[in-house]
Amino acid sequence: MSSSVIDFVATEARFGAHNYEPIGVVLSRGEGVWVWDTEGNRYLDCLSAYSAVSQGHCHPKILAAMVEQAHRLTLTSRAFHNDQLAPFYEEIAALTGSHKVLPMNSGAEAVESAIKSVRKWGYEVKGVPDGQAEIIVCANNFHGRTLGIVGFSTDPDTRTHFGPFAPGFKIIPFGDAAALAEAITPYTVAFLVEPIQGEAGVILPPAGYFTEVRELCTTNNLMLVLDEIQTGLGRTGKLLAEQHEGIEADVTLLGKALSGGFYPVSAVLSNNDVLGTLRPGQHGSTFGGNPLACAVARAALRVLTEEGMIENAARQGARFLEGLKDIRANTIREVRGRGLMLAVELHPEAGRARRYCEALQGMGILAKDTHEQTIRIAPPLVITSDQVDWALERLATALTQDFS
Repeated sequence: MSSSVIDFVATEARFGAHNYEPIGVVLSRGEGVWVWDTEGNRYLDCLSAYSAVSQGHCHPKILAAMVEQAHRLTLTSRAFHNDQLAPFYEEIAALTGSHKVLPMNSGAEAVESAIKSVRKWGYEVKGVPDGQAEIIVCANNFHGRTLGIVGFSTDPDTRTHFGPFAPGFKIIPFGDAAALAEAITPYTVAFLVEPIQGEAGVILPPAGYFTEVRELCTTNNLMLVLDEIQTGLGRTGKLLAEQHEGIEADVTLLGKALSGGFYPVSAVLSNNDVLGTLRPGQHGSTFGGNPLACAVARAALRVLTEEGMIENAARQGARFLEGLKDIRANTIREVRGRGLMLAVELHPEAGRARRYCEALQGMGILAKDTHEQTIRIAPPLVITSDQVDWALERLATALTQDFS
């Protein structure tokens, strides 16, 4: 690293909390699938800010919408109406088929809002005794980092020394419909689950799993809450990952790509009366649904659909997945993914995935390791076939590299 890069990194280390372990690159500019560091080196972004920059870095139409709205009105709070919220509601409801929308800011806020809402629905509609509501979640889940959420995480790094935690959650294996059936009681109000477990290493459930899950939730009168904060809005080659099995969640959580990486925007979408239980003063957010956020999200949704990004994710994802499977490397244990949400899991004897990510950095690709042995690959949905092939050449070189 150059002296200027070292200065940036050292200053971060001196003043910042050490709750991240970033790859040693200092980025200063982005456009489309590319980012540049402070030294002028160019990289293909294969993380997309954990799928938040799905529309590509600094998309000009989203930028224009943001700048225009910033000149007009940025924040009113929900104490007053604004002229961007209603159109945002109408457009996202039409796109997703939802009946009600609750706008928030971060993905974790959307998850917390859903937990509150389904509990309230359980008490006031389903008739669960007060204080007894249960929500079923999956092992190796990742739904955010608030205190309420980490209480039902199974990751020791996420939980250790942050307790005590709130009760009311049951943990079952992911992808096991029989385990879900066994866990349901008359007090169960919801099943909260990711369609694909992203942070766990892009873990896909078995085929037919969500069809069974949908049937179990319907039969037992509980809410199926799908956390599509990473998978939703095109990442998997469909608008929502639920569409791969032709099901419909009762509650859908969106974030990240909802704003194209310009601004924190999330939303709770409901297809029934879950959100209808909320009354004035019972839940809110100063910034949730602000006019700047809504204008940005509206533009992000428009470019996603008008520019064919979802269809491109399906095409390029299939090309990328096939190319990864064609790499003959003793280091690779498994390649998996859907659309442009991909992962390469390494054999333990290959060493930590981080060193392969660092090798890729030297070849002009930025990817990120997760859970020691897995490299996550999630480029912006605007990636081209030539760029996929360019990335595959470098991945093949890195994955066959001898670090001994």
